[in-house]
Amino acid sequence: MDDITPNTVALVTGGTAGIGLACAEALLRSGTRRIMIAGRTEARGLQAREMLSKRAPDADVRFVAADVMTPAGATLAAETCIGAFGRIDTLVSCAGGNPKPRLMHEIPIENISGIIASITSGVLLPVRAVLGHMMRDGRGSIICIASDAAKVATPGEVAIGAAMAAIVMFCRGLAIEAKRSHIRINCLTPSIVRDTPFYDELMADPFSARLFSKAERLASLGVVVPDDLAALVAFLAGPGASRLTGQTISVNGGISAA
Repeated sequence: MDDITPNTVALVTGGTAGIGLACAEALLRSGTRRIMIAGRTEARGLQAREMLSKRAPDADVRFVAADVMTPAGATLAAETCIGAFGRIDTLVSCAGGNPKPRLMHEIPIENISGIIASITSGVLLPVRAVLGHMMRDGRGSIICIASDAAKVATPGEVAIGAAMAAIVMFCRGLAIEAKRSHIRINCLTPSIVRDTPFYDELMADPFSARLFSKAERLASLGVVVPDDLAALVAFLAGPGASRLTGQTISVNGGISAA
């Protein structure tokens, strides 16, 4: 992939808050000057766009209201970005669902497939939506956000772990397919991430709070925050990672060596 230039275009799904917003900001700091952020809530999206534009006044930051957990929404996000900027060089796909951990026997059987689909769809569908455009251009970097539940078996995260493992294998397999088009696909897998809306939801839930409070005590290097992931996303999008693909990288402060 070429060096990051003012003409580089990034699409960040889930880009209106938390990890996605931090990733958009990190890409701006790294030199990307054309960014489309996608999210379901227009008010929050416009607020995020305004914040990013203030921090990088020379950048062209836009927002598209789209539910990328649906095929139509993922396609809308990709096509809107192409319509605005002509191409997509980087996709950060981090709009997976956020179900709270629950022991398997407590989850109604009719909810299992929906939990797995809600997690995977928001990450995988945007990848498929941009793939043809990147193949046409013969370049691209795709970074998906999953979690260490894909690698570490944890009580309460059976369904979640199955979905995260699906994202990881999707990225690995597609990396082999797409390398001939000079498209790189990598995946980041955090554990608990502070300073996000979902962190607050987890810690307000008694079962989740017990689970992740224990995990936090193992994070001897510090509990991860969105900027930790965002810095790695910016690297993976740039020329320093031009020969890095098909990798799944844990960012967890030492909670495990996943």
